[in-house]
Amino acid sequence: MTLTRLLFLVVFGFASAACAPPTEPPSADGAERTETATAAGGNPLLAASTLPYGAPDFARLRDEHLLPAIEQGIREAREEIRTITDNPEPPTFENTLEAWERSGQLLSRARRVFSQLNSADGNEARRAIARETAPLLAAHDDAILLDPALFARVAALYQARESLALTAEQARLLERRHTQMLRAGAGLPESDQARLREINQALATLRNQFQDNFRDDGAAFVHVVRDRHALAGLSADLVSRAATEARERDREDAWAFTLAEPVVFGVLREANDRGLRETLYRAYKNRGNNGNEFDNNALAGRIVSLRAERAALLDHPSHAHFIAEDNMAGHPDAVMEMLERLWTPALANARREAERLQQQIDAEGGDFELAPWDWWYYAERVRATEYAFDEDQLRPYLELGRVRDGAFELATELWGVSFRRRDDIPGYHPEVQVFEMLDGEGRGMGLLYMDFLARPSKRFGAWMSAFQVQSSLLDTAPIVTNTSNFGPATEGEPVLLSFSQARTLFHEFGHAIHGLFSDVRYPSLSGTAVARDFVELPAQLLENWVPEPEMLARFAVHHETGEPMPLALVDALRAARRFNEGFAATEYLASSLVDMAWHLRGSAAPPIEDAIAFEDEVMRDYGLIPQILPRHRSTHFSHIFPGGYSAAYYSYIWAQVLDADAFEAFREQGLFDRELGERLRQTILSVGGSRDPMEAYLEFRGAPPAIEPLLERRGLQPVDQGD
Repeated sequence: MTLTRLLFLVVFGFASAACAPPTEPPSADGAERTETATAAGGNPLLAASTLPYGAPDFARLRDEHLLPAIEQGIREAREEIRTITDNPEPPTFENTLEAWERSGQLLSRARRVFSQLNSADGNEARRAIARETAPLLAAHDDAILLDPALFARVAALYQARESLALTAEQARLLERRHTQMLRAGAGLPESDQARLREINQALATLRNQFQDNFRDDGAAFVHVVRDRHALAGLSADLVSRAATEARERDREDAWAFTLAEPVVFGVLREANDRGLRETLYRAYKNRGNNGNEFDNNALAGRIVSLRAERAALLDHPSHAHFIAEDNMAGHPDAVMEMLERLWTPALANARREAERLQQQIDAEGGDFELAPWDWWYYAERVRATEYAFDEDQLRPYLELGRVRDGAFELATELWGVSFRRRDDIPGYHPEVQVFEMLDGEGRGMGLLYMDFLARPSKRFGAWMSAFQVQSSLLDTAPIVTNTSNFGPATEGEPVLLSFSQARTLFHEFGHAIHGLFSDVRYPSLSGTAVARDFVELPAQLLENWVPEPEMLARFAVHHETGEPMPLALVDALRAARRFNEGFAATEYLASSLVDMAWHLRGSAAPPIEDAIAFEDEVMRDYGLIPQILPRHRSTHFSHIFPGGYSAAYYSYIWAQVLDADAFEAFREQGLFDRELGERLRQTILSVGGSRDPMEAYLEFRGAPPAIEPLLERRGLQPVDQGD
C-alpha cells in the first residue's frame, strides 16, 4: 500500500468515527455562566460577572474563593441534573439535552478559572486545592455520565432520533452525548460501574501527582557557575538572566541556570562549554527520573495499568483502541502504520544529519562522539556554515510585541477582524495582556488573554484554554487564553524570540482563533471541542505563514533600527527550511511511538515499574540512534500522563497532513486571499464539533487531503533540488 493511499484511508476512510473530547479535559456538565447563583462572602465566582463579556473578575478573586466555588458548583450541577431526571414528562430534546447543556454553569466557570490559575500561576494553596478536588470532580463527572435515569432519557431520544426532526447540530449533540455516556460505562452492570468510578478517581489523583512531581523536580534544580569562561558563546541576554537568577538566590559573582525552557535551549544552542550543555540537558530530560520523592517511573506504569483496566471494562483490547475509536483514526492500526511508515525515512535523515554534525566536530578538533547535548550546538554551527545564518541573526527581528502584532495582522488579512487592548479588564497576573477581537464593523466578538513570559509559578510548555466558550443557547461569547514560556524579560530590555518561538506564538494563536470564531448553539460542541487528531489543524495551519517572505515583511523588523529583515537573511531562512528536519521528525515520532507502546498494553500486562527502562526498550526495537532521545521522556511526558493526549500524541503529525494540504490552497489562491480565509472560517473554524471533521475539511478543500505536501515539507521523499 502506498503512503498516499494509506493516509487517504486513515484520514478519509475512518472519517465517520465520532469526535474526541475537547482540548480541555472534559467535564460532564454542559455550560459556562449562571445568572441565578448568589454571591456568598463576596466570592466573585458565585455570581455572574459584571465585566465585559462576563470576564472573570480577577481583581477581586482570591485563592480562598476557589474551593467554595467548585464545591458549590458541584452541588448546583447535581441539583440541575436531578431536575432533568425527575421530570415526569417524556424525554424531549429540550427537556433533556438542552437542559443538560444549560446545567453546571457555575462549576464550569470555576473549573476553567481554577485550571488556568493553577497551570499559569500556581502556588501551594492552588496545588492543594487541585489535590483535593481532582477525585471529587472525577466522582462528579461519573455521577452524571453513569446516572441511569439520565442515560435512559438520552437513549430513548437516540433510539427515536430519526423521528425527532432535529437540526444537524441537534442531531450531532444527541449522538455525541449518547456516545459520551456509553464510553463512560453507562451501559455496564453496576459492579463494573463501581470499579470504573474507583479507577477514574484514582487516575485523577495520580495524574495530578505526576504533574506536581516533575514540576517540583524541575523547580528544585539550579546549576551555579562561578567560572566566567564557562559562559563563552552565550548571548548577553542569557548571561544577564543567569546573573539576575544568581542574585535572587543570594549568589554574588556567579551565574545560576534553571530548567526554564528558554534557558535550557539557549544553553544547548550557544554554550561552547560542553559540560554546561550536558549538565542542563541531563537535568531537563531527567525531570521525574531522579530516584527521589518526585520520581514518576512507577507512577507512569500505574496510570497506564489503570487505563488498560478501564479499557477492558469498556470492552476494548487497550486504552489505545478506546481512544482511537473516538478519533479520526478509528483504530490504532491506522495510527501505527502511519507512524512506522514515516519513521523509516525520518530516521534515515537523522542518521545523515548526525554524520554531518560529527564531521563538524572533527573539523573543529573535537575528540569526542556526538552526544544528545551536542546536537543543537553543532546544528547551529553547520547551519551557519552551509546557509550563512544562525538563530542569533534572526532574534533582533523577532521582538515579541511585533510578532504578536504580526499574528493579529494575519487575522485581519484573512478574516477582516482586528484586536484592541483592554486594560480595563483585569488579568490573573500583571504580565497578562487582554485583547478584544472585533469584527469588520467594529463589533466585539470575544476576549483573548495572552500570557507570554516564563516564570517559576508557570508550568512548562504552551497552551490555549478558555474561561468561557461561545454558545447562542447561553448567549455567551468566547473568552480564551494563550499561554507560553518566552523570555523571561530582563528589565528594560525587549523580549526577542527564536524562530521556533515565533512559530509557537502563531500556533497558539491558531487555537485561539478556533475558539474565538466559534458560532454554534451548544456549549459542549463549541470551539476546540473536536477530535483530538483534528484540533491541531487550525494551530499548525497558521504556523505556515511565519517563514513566508510576504508575512515576514509585515512584522520582522529590527527592534532597535526598525529596518526590515534583510532579504538575504529571508532567503537563507527559506533555503534552510528542511535543515535538521530529520532530527525534528525523529524525536517527535519517537515520543509518539512510545506513547502508543504504553497504551497498547492490555489489562493483563504486568505493571511497569521503570518507565525509562520501558521507553529505552521500545526505542531499541525501533533502532533510535543514541544521539537522539524522544522529545519527551516518559517521566515528564505531560501530554500523555497528566494531559489529554494519551494514545493521541500522534495527533500533531496526523493534523500536519491536513495543515500542509490546506496551506497548499493558500499557495494556489493567494496567501492572504480573503475569500479562501472566509471559506476556512465558515467550514472549519466556526463549526466546532457540530460537524464531522472530515466532512468539514472536504467542504473547505473540495478533495481529500494529499500527503505529498507534508512529505515535501519534512524532507521524507525525494524533492526537486531546483525547487
